[in-house]
Amino acid sequence: METKGLANIRGTARDDIKTHFVFIPLMLQGHLILAVDTALLLASHGALTSIVVTPSYTERVHRTIDFAKKSGLPLRLMEFPLDLAAEGLPDGADDVDKVPPHLIANYFRALANLREPLERHLRSDEPYPTCVVADICHPWVKELAAKLEVPRLSFSGTCAFSLLCQHNVERFNAYDGIADDHELVVVPGLEKKFELSRAQSLVFFRLMPGFEKFTDELEQAVVKADGLLVNSFQEMEPQYIAGYAKARRMKVWTVGPVSLFHQSTTTLSLRGNTAAIGADVCQHWLDGKVANSVVYVSFGSIQYVEPKQVVELGLGLEASGHPFIWVVKNADLLGEEVKEFLRELETRVVGRGLLIMGWAPQVLILSHATVGSFVMHCGWNSTMEAIAAGLPVVAWPHFSEQFLNAKLAVEVLGIGVDVGVTEPVMLRYDQKVIVIPREMVEKAVRSIMDRGDEGEERRRRARALAAKARAAVVEGGSSHANLQDLVNHFQRSPARGAAA
Repeated sequence: METKGLANIRGTARDDIKTHFVFIPLMLQGHLILAVDTALLLASHGALTSIVVTPSYTERVHRTIDFAKKSGLPLRLMEFPLDLAAEGLPDGADDVDKVPPHLIANYFRALANLREPLERHLRSDEPYPTCVVADICHPWVKELAAKLEVPRLSFSGTCAFSLLCQHNVERFNAYDGIADDHELVVVPGLEKKFELSRAQSLVFFRLMPGFEKFTDELEQAVVKADGLLVNSFQEMEPQYIAGYAKARRMKVWTVGPVSLFHQSTTTLSLRGNTAAIGADVCQHWLDGKVANSVVYVSFGSIQYVEPKQVVELGLGLEASGHPFIWVVKNADLLGEEVKEFLRELETRVVGRGLLIMGWAPQVLILSHATVGSFVMHCGWNSTMEAIAAGLPVVAWPHFSEQFLNAKLAVEVLGIGVDVGVTEPVMLRYDQKVIVIPREMVEKAVRSIMDRGDEGEERRRRARALAAKARAAVVEGGSSHANLQDLVNHFQRSPARGAAA
């Protein structure tokens, strides 16, 4: 185990540190980025923030952490190896991308086994934590916080609207008597009418056989938390933030958009995995395009796109006539026929289309003036990054709460169009393959880029929402105030190991 950085924090003596947040993210790229960004924000408000990572993920975030420390922020990494052999995991499987699907339960057990070594370290290290912040996918942290006698916050990777909808359909037994998983029902307890099927509302782990007990443990961990952190902002969904806080009977701190911590090209290019393309290459390519003309397409870090869908998506983008950047993940899994299609497509659209095979500097791309829309899977990180950039979106959810995030974008905020997905395309029990044809892709892209009254109104709403997002994170804004409230609320009390 290695603790990095406290000795190098400029201008911050150990005795001056009154608040120490320990972040325990889920080791998935989207979850880790969210935790790091939030830790950076809390550090910028004067709190020491420690981020627990496994060795593989140190490599992914150390550049951002090192840059932050050089800027004087009180931030550090706590690196803990997983005992892979004890859970029958192969070497290198502290990186979840290298965990065989049939061993995913073993991986989560290995994560839970961090509790005792982490507790021992936090007891012996200085300064003692004043609050533990855990991804909602870590129910074992409930016991860790209890042993340490410190408060525990749950950290959610989605919005209050999605959380409230999922909570209400379970709380009010909305699907009782509904035999078809794809039959739509009205979400109870909301003023506005939203329809949702069971298949669209199930939380991620309820889609995975053998995780029933684990999912119940997740629910209990949230119920007993001392509060919830959400990457959202008050002005975007006030009624749903208040509704969820009331339903859960707990404090909800909205602290987003957390991606807005990164205001420079330097920090944007350091964020996340090492990109498959240089930031300067993206910048140069985009600089040659007309303002608001480029369509950006990416489905996040864990979505698997069927080979047939890759072809239909590519042909739809080509037929749309618009310039585009398309991030193609897991290209090596697509087969030689699809790889050849992608090579031919690149040749046909050279100058108009840019294909990135792997990780892309997404926030940097979205912030460029020539990008005009985002075709996305409606993962919450991507949704908030689109909102922060003031971009309208094509909503293409793949599973779980992504359908609810899509409803927020299209039906609540009015900044998106729906590509036409009505049921999950991933993690299906029946292995049915859902493919959106090229014609629907082309139609959705043309619609989101439309320069008529409807398209301009979507863009106006997106820009207005982005202005509210930026106002929320600066001094005097709602998220800025919530971050300062967090630091003040969890300051050290005179008795070591207790929080105010």
